[in-house]
Amino acid sequence: MSFSDTRLRVFHAVAKHLSFTRAAEELYLTQPAVTFQIRQLEEHFNTRLFDRHHNRISLTDAGEAVYNYAERILDLYREAEKAISEMTGETRGIIKLGASTTIGEYLLPPILSGYHENFPKVQIRLSIDNTRLVVRKLEDATIDMGMVEGPVANKNISVAPCLEDELVVIMSPGHPLASLDEIPITKLREFPFVSREEGSGTRMVIGEHLSKAGLSYDHLDMILELGTTESVKAAVEGGVGFSIISSVALGKELKLQSLIVRRVKGIRFKRMLNFVFQKQKFRSKAVEEFLHFARQRCATLHAAV
Repeated sequence: MSFSDTRLRVFHAVAKHLSFTRAAEELYLTQPAVTFQIRQLEEHFNTRLFDRHHNRISLTDAGEAVYNYAERILDLYREAEKAISEMTGETRGIIKLGASTTIGEYLLPPILSGYHENFPKVQIRLSIDNTRLVVRKLEDATIDMGMVEGPVANKNISVAPCLEDELVVIMSPGHPLASLDEIPITKLREFPFVSREEGSGTRMVIGEHLSKAGLSYDHLDMILELGTTESVKAAVEGGVGFSIISSVALGKELKLQSLIVRRVKGIRFKRMLNFVFQKQKFRSKAVEEFLHFARQRCATLHAAV
């Protein structure tokens, strides 16, 4: 944590989420530690800040007042840290970053490595989820910014492009579709399909492109629904079926020739990989530097196929 009062940060997190558990996860504390800090703050003010109702909590009137002041105080702390770091020329602090699965597993590692070399005093806490969960964490301010591969429709969130990505059809070398140079869209219905889970940005993009071409995602013969790109690739390599995944995830498999890549005739599954952040939320110097650095790196990256 930064130099601001620990109890105030803990209270702010609990009040924001109305959950001791989620506050503990956000602050990397144990739940008993969070409970202790809240108890200390209530003793300091000599009043209850939360009402407890079985499995849920709510703010009391006093808690509402403290929460409003906490928002203002923590914003001032962040502004002070940014102003001093700009005066000293030093970038430091913590960035809470969320990334959807494909980006977090394949695109971000070299970006994070390069950023750390340039800004060694910045600590990055990365959580990897599907696009829907990354956006939800951004909405409730659990993370400072995110990188996602699916569409985002929220007027309170700004979207900035990173790079264009293409999704391609993959299959094992012995799969019947491997004999085709390009796959007619009707052929996709004839073979078992390995899918990403609901909420996946990849799944949303595939569904949109197929729908425009006259084929519903639900008409595919979905035999497996998996939560990561790695598990999808493993299933396809094992001959379970074919799938459609990001080209940025295929470097190793293309070198080993363990997977075959094809495209659908007349369709290119293109999408933008995007940075997302709250429009009104204060951004520290560390976050702004990361955004600038990552956008520069994205401009130099190219798809594997």
